[in-house]
Amino acid sequence: MAQKDKKKHSTSLRERLRLPGGEPLDLSRHDAAATPGGPDGKTAGRAATARIGERLAALQERLWAASTAGDRRRVLLVLQGMDTSGKGGTVKHVIGLLNPSGCRITPFKAPTAEERAHPFLWRVEKALPLPGELGIFDRSHYEDVLIARVRGLAPATEINRRYEQINRFEKSLADTGTTLIKCFLHISYEEQRRRLLKRLDEPEKHWKFAASDIDDRALWPAYQEAYEIAMERCGTSYAPWYLVPADRKWYRNWAVSTLLLEHLEELDPRYPEADFDVAEFRKRLLGQS
Repeated sequence: MAQKDKKKHSTSLRERLRLPGGEPLDLSRHDAAATPGGPDGKTAGRAATARIGERLAALQERLWAASTAGDRRRVLLVLQGMDTSGKGGTVKHVIGLLNPSGCRITPFKAPTAEERAHPFLWRVEKALPLPGELGIFDRSHYEDVLIARVRGLAPATEINRRYEQINRFEKSLADTGTTLIKCFLHISYEEQRRRLLKRLDEPEKHWKFAASDIDDRALWPAYQEAYEIAMERCGTSYAPWYLVPADRKWYRNWAVSTLLLEHLEELDPRYPEADFDVAEFRKRLLGQS
């Protein structure tokens, strides 16, 4: 079977979307409207995502339950992408299917004065998921090598040091039981224009719009280069990057759901066994008037 056919019939979306890391990356060569491995169209994609949500919810509950018996494992989903790529939408449509008790969602905004007074990873460490939790970062520590690089918010020598600091940080997370799933939501320049126009044309979406969206759009090539460098230098065996085409919202949601499912199924968390006499307590309960 040809290599192309083998990849087409692979059951792992991780294999399809994973970036190699350590190799030059050209985002312009990746189709943001592609649907690799996905269902046949929007209707089928939405139905498949709903079915995956049921399986994800069950696995998440098992992960949460296992932590009560000392299981220290946890999952961290990192969502990065240009404005309108769908980070918030992914949280709503994917994480919204799960029990919020076991989720820790952190949207990273511009750092506060207090946060700027500390090393750049300080605020990230405070937001990490606890054992049994699914952590979701809407933006992340990568902002400090993305916007900081494009806007010149730190010296080039400092930016270059940060890549290695990120790698050491993520290695320490992986070594202590954190499964990292880093997703770059890849949107095209044309699709971003359509989504920004929708925010301007529909009053109920005005709250989503910011003047900085237009300013950052003017710097599109610089941002694309910054993402390419970050994913090349910080794509590792223990914390790889997954490139998720995001022009089609239904595919984006399906893909992130599927990536989560594949990782949780690999973890295979189990409900803890009872540390008490089930029969005895059942007998006592039935004996109460």
